[in-house]
Amino acid sequence: MTLKVGVVGVGNIGSIHANVYHEHAKTELVAVCDIIKEKADAAAAKFGCRAFYSVQEMLASGIHLDACSMATKGEENGGEHYQPTMELLEAGIPVLGEKPISNRIDEGERMVALAKEKQIPFAVNLNHRFTPAALRAKEWVEEGRLGQLHMINMKMWINNPVETSPWFHLRALHPHSFDVIRYFCGDVKRVAAFMMKGENRKIWSNTQVMLEFENGAIGNLVGSYDAGASYGLERCEVVGSKGRFVLDDACEHLTFYPRHSISTESYSYLGGMRHFNETFKSRISDWIEQLDAKVPYDQINGSGQEALKAQTIIEAAIRSFETSSIVEL
Repeated sequence: MTLKVGVVGVGNIGSIHANVYHEHAKTELVAVCDIIKEKADAAAAKFGCRAFYSVQEMLASGIHLDACSMATKGEENGGEHYQPTMELLEAGIPVLGEKPISNRIDEGERMVALAKEKQIPFAVNLNHRFTPAALRAKEWVEEGRLGQLHMINMKMWINNPVETSPWFHLRALHPHSFDVIRYFCGDVKRVAAFMMKGENRKIWSNTQVMLEFENGAIGNLVGSYDAGASYGLERCEVVGSKGRFVLDDACEHLTFYPRHSISTESYSYLGGMRHFNETFKSRISDWIEQLDAKVPYDQINGSGQEALKAQTIIEAAIRSFETSSIVEL
């Protein structure tokens, strides 16, 4: 059965969602929605679907929707996520939201609670771990190939000159970082953070966050909005009692280093994925396949609950920096 889907918010990222749905064999893009009429009309013309200018109007039209992507933006890239998500969930429509789940923890909690109450799939586009390389690395962890986990070192940085709220860098970029960290090492127990402002910056554009995990492992995140293109996007290193792996740029290069041997195992472009931009299709396709298979709401990959946990770590890092203390989660 073809799933009839819509996209709310058709800026740059929403248009990527729309294009994936438009091209996927199991979905039909039937609606786009944006409060800016020109954007909605242009997307509708491009993809051959109906345009709406509010979620309420779209729902009142009677159009059938099996799922929606919610790709609005707002302050810290998450300030406009709450209302449309709640309206869609209230209507019983599964939602794939954009990160951050919200720039406010209380709003994220209410979204997750409503999806649980109604038993509706609710996920977030945490696309950095939806790659063949990340999946292979996760298998190594679960198989015990790394042994007992000791530490994780995560680095994620881009050049983003935008100056908005003091915490824009933390709340907008690092839902991805902390989701990847949790994906490999599990729940975080304690957080300590340091931050600095780059040259001529008003926001805290650089951070180092130290972590202790429930399983006893330790780790850190280095993040920046003052990075150059030559730095690469990200690097994730996970170290255990038997070996370590290094994953570069989400999907490009993966290497396993055994502890007691010099014989390494390396992959480049696993599954044919060559560039970070391809992760959007990979993540959204996973969402489509799970909906098509009628996977239970509480088994959805990259769920709203997982996104909320990542955001909770961010807020703990902010509180740690503000209070010069270690914060317990």
